[in-house]
Amino acid sequence: MEIPKSVLIHKIIFLSAAVLSLLPFISPALALLMGLTLAQLIENPYAASSQKATNLLLKLSVIGLGFGMNAFSAIKAGTEGILFTIASIFAVLSIGYLIGKLLKIDFKTSSLISAGTAICGGSAIAALSPVLKANEKQISVALGTVFMLNSVALFLFPAIGHWLHLSQSQFGLWCAISIHDTSSVVGAASKYGGQALQIATTVKLARVLWIVPVSFAAAYFFKADKTKIQIPYFIALFILAVLANTYLPYVARVSSYAVSLAKSGLTLTLFLIGSGLSFNALKSVGISPLVQGVVLWVFISIVSLWTIITWAT
Repeated sequence: MEIPKSVLIHKIIFLSAAVLSLLPFISPALALLMGLTLAQLIENPYAASSQKATNLLLKLSVIGLGFGMNAFSAIKAGTEGILFTIASIFAVLSIGYLIGKLLKIDFKTSSLISAGTAICGGSAIAALSPVLKANEKQISVALGTVFMLNSVALFLFPAIGHWLHLSQSQFGLWCAISIHDTSSVVGAASKYGGQALQIATTVKLARVLWIVPVSFAAAYFFKADKTKIQIPYFIALFILAVLANTYLPYVARVSSYAVSLAKSGLTLTLFLIGSGLSFNALKSVGISPLVQGVVLWVFISIVSLWTIITWAT
């Protein structure tokens, strides 16, 4: 069967833009902007494949970034951020529940948005959805809300960080606590500096592990099948990459290539995420869920920033 000319053109444009996003001078933020722009002009001809590729690329990219980190520095960063992580997760989940009740948002949608904000964006939503038995509409609304705010954060956070003269460690910790998705955390931190990237990645992945206890708690309360819980096994591979880079000299000699590939993979990931955020997709989110997402995001961003600056002084 012959492919319609318009579909073929859309495929060529999309694939060309995807290849362009891999060029060295294309930053993660610019790749996201390219994807967002393309989403308003044409429909993603590889929508289903893009979602699968995004999930895989993000995991592989995070593992690759581990080859650029030192175990001792990573442990120090993770330890410093653990109290922050615990306090912020419980605060966001609690406030999210109250906002959901106040705005009369569907409980499952509200819970997914709260978990996405509190833990790790799309990954938390994907992990909790089968536990909560959320339908496609509820999942789409939660993902749309989170990814929309992720896009804003990727551009906004580095600008605020430079404006407030945040140190590398301050900015890395702020990113890990306040930006939803791991891809946007790493994208914003890498734009700020190497130390910020290491701290942000380590603290964020420690945060991602909270998917497990939160999912089990949800499964208990909703009497769901615990076998449906998605445990983030890729974090174990990230830890192995960090240990290999620290203790194996022959790995350390080639680690820069792995890190370079990981950053390219991350840039492509952000392009694919942007390509799925068309105006129609964003419009389907609705006002109330968006208000909940914005309020939670502004709350955690301001409180964590104030705390980080205060601790530093």
